[in-house]
Amino acid sequence: MVSLRLLKSPSSPRPTDAELVGAILDGDASAAEVLFRRHYGMVADLAFRLLAGDADVDDVTQDAFVEAFRSLSHLDNRQAFASWICSILVRVVGKRLRRRRLLERLGLRRHEDLDVDAFASPSCPEEAAAELRAVYRVLGQLTTDARLVLILRRVEGLTIEETAERIHVSMATVKRRLADADAQLTELRTVK
Repeated sequence: MVSLRLLKSPSSPRPTDAELVGAILDGDASAAEVLFRRHYGMVADLAFRLLAGDADVDDVTQDAFVEAFRSLSHLDNRQAFASWICSILVRVVGKRLRRRRLLERLGLRRHEDLDVDAFASPSCPEEAAAELRAVYRVLGQLTTDARLVLILRRVEGLTIEETAERIHVSMATVKRRLADADAQLTELRTVK
């Protein structure tokens, strides 16, 4: 294994994710920081979209990295770290959303409306901002499974197969959840 310190020299190419994972497994803590900094933005952006920008974005992003670094020895394809950390994040977000809903149903947590204005830039036309508010209100009413699949498939643009890999279910389950999400969306549209 090439030392991470050698890879940091200006004449050396940037270390690959596989090299960084190997260095972390060999005990190089600085490699973990490099891998964290490399992928934090991507993971936080995904968390932002899955959670609709609420205050837990940083917490779930950090939780995903903690879980990933804790179980790094289970990563089969070291170069696939980016996809793997996103899968972990989706699981962490799913748990967080389910826990929230349960607490709300039990009356132990008050339902909080989304700060949809956080999604619209100040220069966003009011008509577009209103549509964005409506979309995120509807997303907030979907079941957790439907919400995650819908965002991964339609917002993130993942294929059915990639979506199935991210949430660790079969492609048939993804298709069923997408159909459920479509049915829920149709029902919500007709209620309004």
